[in-house]
Amino acid sequence: MAKQGARRPETPGRRGRVSRKAKIVAATETLLRERGLAGVTTRAIAETVPCSEGAIYVHFHDRLELLLALLADASPEMREPLHKLDHQVGESTPVKNLAAAAAGLQRFHDRVIPMLCALMMDQELRQRFTKSLQQQGKGPQRGIATLARYIEREQDLGRVAADVDARAAAAAIMAGSFFEAFTAQLFGSTRRMNPKPTVKHAIALMLRDTMK
Repeated sequence: MAKQGARRPETPGRRGRVSRKAKIVAATETLLRERGLAGVTTRAIAETVPCSEGAIYVHFHDRLELLLALLADASPEMREPLHKLDHQVGESTPVKNLAAAAAGLQRFHDRVIPMLCALMMDQELRQRFTKSLQQQGKGPQRGIATLARYIEREQDLGRVAADVDARAAAAAIMAGSFFEAFTAQLFGSTRRMNPKPTVKHAIALMLRDTMK
């Protein structure tokens, strides 16, 4: 299948053991990150798990299913911090709340960058992947909408300036996270944007917050 990478934080199967499916996803994500798309084959996955090549097909029929499994596994890194924003309106400060959400975005982007780069090299697979996301109503627009909704609700409370473009600020937070993850991996840097103070100051500028 020359299949492609995904890695799940290992989820327990029966009696607390990690399921074979989770191990396959973990192996494919590791191989994708270390060897690229060309190095992610059923043989390599089977050797890494270890399992038979046939066992892979029990869970995944093709590359697309493996990629979607990786995305589904990485999504909580982003989704959970974003969902917390709905319960943080009026609490702490908007800058601190958004910085925590941005940290989750960075963890998510750090995991999916290798997959997205691999997709750009395979037009047919990329089109199928994009179509699948569109059919499910998924994509960065959902995260941006969540961030914008939070900022707008804080504007209603007077904690964010009324003339701030909530959607533009939300898109900038999302784009900044992606750019940081991409450049860090491109140049082999282990340095990440630190929500204290880099991300906080960037968000404060967008929200016109003095951070006093």
